[in-house]
Amino acid sequence: MDDWGTADGLFRDERWVRQHLTNLLSFYHPTCIDTTHGGYVAQLGDRDGTIYDGRTKHLVATCRFVFNYSVGHLLDGPTWCAASAEHGLRYLLSAHRRDDGGYAWVMDGRRVADGTRSTYGHAFVLLALATAAKAGVPPARDHLDETYALIDERFWEPDPGLCLSDLDSRWRPVSTYRGQNANMHMCEAHLAAYEATGDERYLERASRIAENIARTLADEGDGLVWEHYTEDWEIDPAYNRDRPDHLFRPWGYQPGHLLEWSKLLLSLARHRSEAWLLARAVRFFDAAVEHGWDDGRGGFVYNFDRDGAPIVADRYYWPLAEGIGAATLLAEATGDARYREWYDRIWTYAWDHVVNRRHGNWYFKLTPENEVHEGIDATPEVKVGYHQINACYEVLRTTGGARAPR
Repeated sequence: MDDWGTADGLFRDERWVRQHLTNLLSFYHPTCIDTTHGGYVAQLGDRDGTIYDGRTKHLVATCRFVFNYSVGHLLDGPTWCAASAEHGLRYLLSAHRRDDGGYAWVMDGRRVADGTRSTYGHAFVLLALATAAKAGVPPARDHLDETYALIDERFWEPDPGLCLSDLDSRWRPVSTYRGQNANMHMCEAHLAAYEATGDERYLERASRIAENIARTLADEGDGLVWEHYTEDWEIDPAYNRDRPDHLFRPWGYQPGHLLEWSKLLLSLARHRSEAWLLARAVRFFDAAVEHGWDDGRGGFVYNFDRDGAPIVADRYYWPLAEGIGAATLLAEATGDARYREWYDRIWTYAWDHVVNRRHGNWYFKLTPENEVHEGIDATPEVKVGYHQINACYEVLRTTGGARAPR
């Protein structure tokens, strides 16, 4: 994709993508830096960045901020990125991290508010450490191996080769639920750790998770990634069927996760020459745009059923970001012009409807009519720009605008 950075169009301009990423960082900085308790303040309203909760510290938000600032440093962005990433790492390791080595799910200042040991949360701990290690931010590299060992001991199930779900503060199972989402982010995190260290253990783990979710389990269903499973990793078609709009575990297929897997499989293909990775990435992307994209009004619906019919038509911001990343890598891998067209189409919709032009951030959710959804100024504490920054990072990695790990 040699002409990507010089192609006509605003969204293919590497300078524009880099500036957009900087604008996203600047929306949160320096307001998000908590100088009282340490760590970050994640609860900034979408409309103008006003803080609506200055004490709650969600593990995922802490980790995602570390990721964001580390990416900014990797891209030679604003000078405050390195120090801001280290600031968050110190809080992650001194507050979220408990004496048993696990990480608390939610903090109130520096007090534990929810001690759950979340699989999803620990995946983001590993991602934060790995990305900070890539950027040379201390003390990230010193804690990668111990985090891998913790995940391996507490969350990994050798048979079938996937991670179980949440544990309580004493490492006891919370439920028999098994889900693909936490494993998808475990794949992402282990792949990042491999790129930071060159240690084959991380690549093997990422590859095994990808094969089990995106190939084996997908083939046991409809050929796509189902979200919810029983304790024995059998598809659970009833889980949350009455809650299709659940924010973290909705029923049905999610276009955003299909696009995210498409991107991840192609990221894995940078290091593994296996034909199924590209074939499955194409399948997931095509299904997401066929069943998830609204041809009339634009944007992705939240989910669709097993027959391909839309369920919840609200437009969330993050599937757009994952679509941009996936389209970027598919265009690079295949040379097919339709992926560049999808890249432009998704960016255009995001720019026209989702980007807050005044402040640089993205609105959390739109109605099916593309109006800003009510209640966005008190959205979940994990919404800190990670998906959009990650998408821009993938574009710049593809164009050569991101330097190698330090």
